[in-house]
This record gives sequence, structure tokens and C-alpha cells, in this order.
Amino acid sequence: MTDDKDVLRDVWFGRIPTCFTLYQDEITEREAEPYYLLLPRVSYLTLVTDKVKKHFQKVMRQEDISEIWFEYEGTPLKWHYPIGLLFDLLASSSALPWNITVHFKSFPEKDLLHCPSKDAIEAHFMSCVKEADALKHKSQVINEMQKKDHKQLWMGLQNVWKDLRRFFFNM
Repeated sequence: MTDDKDVLRDVWFGRIPTCFTLYQDEITEREAEPYYLLLPRVSYLTLVTDKVKKHFQKVMRQEDISEIWFEYEGTPLKWHYPIGLLFDLLASSSALPWNITVHFKSFPEKDLLHCPSKDAIEAHFMSCVKEADALKHKSQVINEMQKKDHKQLWMGLQNVWKDLRRFFFNM
């Protein structure tokens, strides 16, 4: 039983050191410094978009900023895949930090879905949880949960950032 708890803790607190760099063809007022984050494996890139966007907006003209999207070595990163899955599929054999390129222009319509809001992320996450529960438990777990439990599950995923800061940096 202790081993299971250790594995669960490692998965929940697992994080990937990541370096975000602005795409070289983006128009900037001055050179953009890379932005480093420890990304939780169980989270989604769209939940860190605001932090990354805020960092790079400092060196860009407002009129040059449109929908943000990410890529790794030429492959657009799908916002609806968990960070850990993206890393494992695309970069697990490469050196750390994981180098992700940030774009504000030329959204790859054929490769990526637009992410209209955080509500869309939450809806997608809950849909994935329901699907996994249906496959593993015949929907017994999710059906017994109340709406507030669903919200609490979503908030737990969002608060991974706060938990990580508190756990590692006592902030």
C-alpha cells in the first residue's frame, strides 16, 4: 500500500523543467528573455498560458499579439493533452529543460483546436475523467459524485501550481 502512495505522490507532484522561448520571427521591441517554469505533468499548457503570455508581452507590441500557441521542434502542442503526455510522446529522450517555442501569429488551424476559454479546458478535462471512469469503473465513481465534487476535482488540478510552490518553496 505504501508503494501505491509513493507512486501517486510522484505522479501528482511530478514536474518537468521547461524553457519557453519566443519564436524568432515574432516582432519584438527588444530581445525576449526565455521564461522558465516547472510544469506539473498532470496539468495542461493552457493553464500556464497567462504566465507565459504576460512574460512575453513585455517585449511585444500589442497589435502583434494574437492567440498564443506552443510548439516543440516544429510540432504544434495540443492544448487538450496533459503536459506529461505531450512530454512523453515528443521529448522524453531529449535533454532537460524541455524547450518549447511560443508563437503569437500564424495559428496552425489544421493542426490545433482553438481554446476559447478556461471553461473549455474544464469541460474537456471533465469529459476525459468521465470517459476514463466509464472504461475503468463503468461510470460508478463519477455518477456518485455531486457537482461540487466535480468542481473540487477541477480546482485541485488548477491549484497544483499553488501546491507545488508551497511544497517546494514554502511560499
